[in-house]
This record gives sequence, C-alpha cells and structure tokens, in this order.
Amino acid sequence: MKVWSDSFADGATIPVEFAFGRIDAATRVALSGNRNPHLAWSGLPVGTKSLAVVCHDPDVPSSGEDVNQEGREVPASLARVSFHHWILVDLPASRPPIAAGEYSSAVTPRGKPGPSAGRGARQGINDYTGWFANDPDMAGDYFGYDGPCPPWNDSLLHRYVFTVYALDVDVLPLMGRFNGADALKVIERHTLGKASISGTYSLNPRLAAA
Repeated sequence: MKVWSDSFADGATIPVEFAFGRIDAATRVALSGNRNPHLAWSGLPVGTKSLAVVCHDPDVPSSGEDVNQEGREVPASLARVSFHHWILVDLPASRPPIAAGEYSSAVTPRGKPGPSAGRGARQGINDYTGWFANDPDMAGDYFGYDGPCPPWNDSLLHRYVFTVYALDVDVLPLMGRFNGADALKVIERHTLGKASISGTYSLNPRLAAA
C-alpha cells in the first residue's frame, strides 16, 4: 500500500496554504489558507471496503509554560505529545483521491460542522477543540481538517503525519461525536493495511528560513 500527495513531497515542508497559521511580521502569527492537502493511494489490500485518514503532529510541547511567550523559546528537549489535526472515516475505497481543498478551504472560527462530510464520509473533532476551549471568539467543535499552527517560538521543527488506513468495513462502529483517540481504537480493529506520508512546518522564523 502506498500514499502520496501532489501538495507536498514526503519529508518536505508543507506549503503555507495548507496551514492554519502563517508567519506574520507584526503579530507573529496570522490565519492562513487552511486547505486540506491532496492525498492519493494505491495498492489497497484485497477486501478493503473503506478508508480512514488521520493526521497528527507528534511534536507538540507537553507543557505550555514557554509556548508563544516573548523572550522565550520552547526547548527541543521538552517531552512531546500528539495533536490530531484530521480524522476522516467511512471514505469509500472505490472513490478517487482526495483533492486539495475538498474538505477544508479556510479557517472557520468555532469550527466546521460535522460529523457528516462529503462522499458520505464522517469526520471527528480535531484537537483544536480543546486548544480553543477557553477562547470566547474561537471555542467550538472543530470537525475535520485544520492544519499546522505550531508555537511560533518552538525550537523544534514539527512533523505532520498523514496516515491512510484500509479497512474491512464500510462504516466504522463509531457513534455521534468522536475524537482521534476514539477513532483509532476502532480503526485498529478493522485495519487491513496502512501507509503514511509526512511533512514539516514551523512558525519560528529562524527555522522557517533554514
């Protein structure tokens, strides 16, 4: 099984149009295009009935003490945790690749609606739901894709891993509102095969210019 993207090469920088945030000289960070990237696949295992797509960042700081603080930088040595950016399930295996911008084409304050999505698929809530929970202007359920927006003072280049799972069921037994952890528990029980592609992104001008 193989996965690729016409939006970025495996291991390369993700273009800013696919990010939630971009570097801004005056404000540090500004909202960006937030388009989902193109994703394609081949070599699906025999018996594949549907696909699931999960995007996560494994490089999120485990402590927010230094995050986005003037005069500080988040050390690369800090322990890291995962942050889910996209959970898409029940995508029919017979359909064509996912087009760039098909499931997200802008930042939507308070989050995009869900879980129902195009092609009869469903989308879970991503981890911006928790991140913005205490922000009165942004709080809400963030269904579907919302792209990279790492801390602007992080000394570590963040990786964004897009994994496509080939599943043995048409519809995953997930009910109502679900997040990445909920979905992965069920996905793992129905996986026939999987493949990943990853890209990098930073809002730290020092790293972005490297």
